Amino acid sequence: MEPGLRRHPARPRHRRRHRAADLAARDVRTGLHSVTFWLLLVATVLAFGGYSLLLPIVPLWVTEGGAGPFGAGVTTGVLMAVTVATQFAVPWLLRRIGHRWVLVVGMVLMGAPAPLLALSSELAPVLAVTTVRGVGFGMVTVAGSALVAELLDPAEHSRGASRFGLAVGLPLLLLLPTGVAVVDWVGFTAVFVGGTIPLLGAALMLVLRIDRHGPVVAVDDPDAATAGIVAAGSGTVPEVPGRRRGELGPLLAMLAGATAQGGLITFLPVTGTAAAATLALFATAAGALVGRFLAGELVARRELGGRLLVPGVLIGAVGMAAEVVAALLTAGAAPLLVAGALLVGFGFGMVQNDSLVQLFAFGGPARYGRASALWNAAFDSGFGVGAVGLGAVAGPFGFAAAYGAGTAFLLLVAPFTRRPARA
Repeated sequence: MEPGLRRHPARPRHRRRHRAADLAARDVRTGLHSVTFWLLLVATVLAFGGYSLLLPIVPLWVTEGGAGPFGAGVTTGVLMAVTVATQFAVPWLLRRIGHRWVLVVGMVLMGAPAPLLALSSELAPVLAVTTVRGVGFGMVTVAGSALVAELLDPAEHSRGASRFGLAVGLPLLLLLPTGVAVVDWVGFTAVFVGGTIPLLGAALMLVLRIDRHGPVVAVDDPDAATAGIVAAGSGTVPEVPGRRRGELGPLLAMLAGATAQGGLITFLPVTGTAAAATLALFATAAGALVGRFLAGELVARRELGGRLLVPGVLIGAVGMAAEVVAALLTAGAAPLLVAGALLVGFGFGMVQNDSLVQLFAFGGPARYGRASALWNAAFDSGFGVGAVGLGAVAGPFGFAAAYGAGTAFLLLVAPFTRRPARA
């Protein structure tokens, strides 16, 4: 040994092995490529599979029982109203039982009642089943997106949200049009049985193990104390400057975009031919999938966070305007119907990803649960407004007027979705 140099004692081998094992376990359970994250994505595909299959079919089912456009819209409206009411209670549930059990119970409530829809096409019993499914859907939506934020570092949120969006969007892409086609082929009962798919997701969630991604922050704010992110205790969550002002734009963009797409998904099966409706539903789901993925990449690579809301809203407005023209045409409307649906989906997909990442950024780790609840509430409130509100317009004035109201809402909201200067 050279003079003056001191040899540091080597770490015991068992300590090095334990550290390596701990790092390997963390790699398995957290991060964008972790097993835990991918199990969450697969379970999300299964949960949204049942949701997507039934979303355009339940309104069609009650029209078979004699309900008009307003009654058809009420089925989606009630689903979304119950979903939103549930979503505001989910942060409390996360504190009590954790993400895994909220997701398991939610998926069971989504899937188990679905076959009961086959018993009657009358509006009242359909709404009773829809209410139970709405509670489950509200639990799944908030817990799922909040868990994405917990499992990933903030630098991975954009790509993580886009991949979560793919898990949500793929079932919509494949099963929204499939349900309409299956009904024409084998009837409603087969679709209602297919609505039990979320039960498979619940079984998968039972094997999920969730580690905290970072240190638990002690806070007094009960809304911030979401399970696995912060714990109740001494101290307060620091207020992010301009947080509430910054949250307004993403929430308005989500509300308007969801209103447009919610109206389309509810009424396309009622207004067009089966072939045109199937293509249009496929187009709006595909557009949302591409828009959400593209937004995730643009934010991650070009740092465009918050700058995609206005373009997304305006693209959606162009799509809804195309639906207005299609509704006025007496012949040759199908291509315009499909193109408009594609643009609405694409614009809303951009809005979905960018708004979720912005809400996570404004809230910070202590408010991931709250940010998820707000985002999902805006999404599902908009869907309900699109189904019930546009249905109420369509009843007396026709679908051109209803789609025109959706267009006007998007254009009205667009100036308020610009990113604040500080962001």
